[in-house]
Amino acid sequence: MEEKDVKIEEVSITENANTPNGPTSNKKTETDTTEIETLNNQLAELQDKYLRLAAELENTRRRAAIDAESSAKNRAMSVAQKFLPVMDAIQSALNHNPNDDGIKSMALAMENAFAQIGITKIESVGQTLNPKLHNAIQVIESPNNANKKTQPNTIVEEMQTGYMFGDTVLRTAMVVVSK
Repeated sequence: MEEKDVKIEEVSITENANTPNGPTSNKKTETDTTEIETLNNQLAELQDKYLRLAAELENTRRRAAIDAESSAKNRAMSVAQKFLPVMDAIQSALNHNPNDDGIKSMALAMENAFAQIGITKIESVGQTLNPKLHNAIQVIESPNNANKKTQPNTIVEEMQTGYMFGDTVLRTAMVVVSK
């Protein structure tokens, strides 16, 4: 048998890495990195759009709720203002005939109904004039009651009752004020 010389070539990993079609090609790595960056940018843009739309939707819901509440309050105030002349007529009848049990009963029923829906009288006599609550229609000299002089801008008489609906003035009270 003859012996044959076998030549073995050495292959190194570094040689293989430099070949364009090798498993760790630089071109493929750069392409992958660019695609990943592009996808990450698109994802960030979509997340930003989603968050902005979610915030806009929440703001729209909040505005709609506020508008609905405001509209309901305005309707209730409008209805309440329609009943003020009725209450004025009842109070006038009660002032004219204070002993009439029927008028007393109507006045009490009306006051209870007002209280149930949140309408309250504006306190006036003895209070200091508040232009937000009172409309001074007359100014008089300070009356002397048993050597007690009334302070200036104190309401001494109420000509027409004022009313509040919650914290909103339905009608200011018409009053007489001392100098």
